[in-house]
Amino acid sequence: MKKEFLEAGKIVTTHGIKGEVKIMPYTDSPELLAEFDRLFLGKEHKEVIITRSRAFKNTVIAKIEGVDTPEEAEKLRNKMLYMHRDDLELDQDTYFVADLIGLEVKDADTGQLYGKIIDVMQTGANDVYVVKGEREYLVPAIAEVVVSTDIDGGAMTIRPLEGLFD
Repeated sequence: MKKEFLEAGKIVTTHGIKGEVKIMPYTDSPELLAEFDRLFLGKEHKEVIITRSRAFKNTVIAKIEGVDTPEEAEKLRNKMLYMHRDDLELDQDTYFVADLIGLEVKDADTGQLYGKIIDVMQTGANDVYVVKGEREYLVPAIAEVVVSTDIDGGAMTIRPLEGLFD
């Protein structure tokens, strides 16, 4: 099932004297998170307007509308920020990690169930799916292995490289 709101990052501390916050991004890059002009705060997903933001080292420094003092910003420390999935367009054959977690992984030829995706590791060259079945398997997220991904159907079919499950 697709989540409407996806974790974008966590407010880790305040910054400066004008109520800015420092966000540890959960996105591929701080620059991507800095592009958003609206995010959603906490479990209630309260919409907040980002009046300005910039990438700073591995984080994002952001000014949230209505938060004007360090004391107000401090109250937001450790709060999660979410993005609405409709605010982000993905390329074809690109998926949100949150949508991949929990997919059943099956063999494209035999129908054998290998397990479920429990994590996605970003290695640089390509992602690697951590599949938990009888044991944990590492499945490279490459076209030669992944035959199809059906988010709505909750399944991924693969054609394993020789030796992958030995």
